Amino acid sequence: MPTNFFGWIKFLLNEYGTLFWQGTINTIIIAVVGTLIGFFVGLFIAIIKSVPINNKDNAFKKVVLKIVNIILSIYVQVIRGTPMMVQAMMFYYGALQYFNIDMAPMPSALIIVSINTGAYMAEIIRGGIISVDSGQREGALSIGMSHWQTMIEVILPQAVRNIIPSVGNEFIVNIKDSSVLNVISVSELFFVSKSAAGTYLRFFEVFFITALIYLFLTMLVSQVMKIVENKLDGPNSYKIYGSQSQAMPIEVNKEV
Repeated sequence: MPTNFFGWIKFLLNEYGTLFWQGTINTIIIAVVGTLIGFFVGLFIAIIKSVPINNKDNAFKKVVLKIVNIILSIYVQVIRGTPMMVQAMMFYYGALQYFNIDMAPMPSALIIVSINTGAYMAEIIRGGIISVDSGQREGALSIGMSHWQTMIEVILPQAVRNIIPSVGNEFIVNIKDSSVLNVISVSELFFVSKSAAGTYLRFFEVFFITALIYLFLTMLVSQVMKIVENKLDGPNSYKIYGSQSQAMPIEVNKEV
């Protein structure tokens, strides 16, 4: 058996490398799927909550929109106000058993993370919509565009660009928070790490490896999101100065 720290690291990687790999893959799947579905859930909620209620609207439309907004507001407040671990326990051991639904831990995890992320994304996207200058909305409406056309063609493209950093941050949060899903026996990275640590009782060495994997994933996501931001910014503007025809970068006005 190993007698020092690095010897145990090498031994554990050789012994449980496949287990760490499978746990990492499951963590990535949960984070990616949960973030994507949560984004569209949040987008739907933000668009619905942005629908204006005018005095000219009929009574039925006003009542329906108010009821829907109340329901969506309750959903956002409840999900954001309770820990994901509690939501996982209530969903997997409570709701599914109450309705006698047989569902594997992994699909349950995807649903839990998606629902949780959707509430946070709703507020993120709503903030992005608000950040767009109101004059653009007024200009679009003045040329005959409907509310939905204005949102899809004018507001949302700019709002999505503005919220890219926040979406990336939520993605990183999902990578780390997937560890709480071990309470419903999801074979993500933290769950398999506990299994590996319990065999030889080498908790420090095992979770040192686990921490490095989480750190690598979060740093990788951060770099990818920076690349996405730069791509959405478009190419830099250049101006020719002097007889040497040297391309000099100039500031790009990003205000729309």
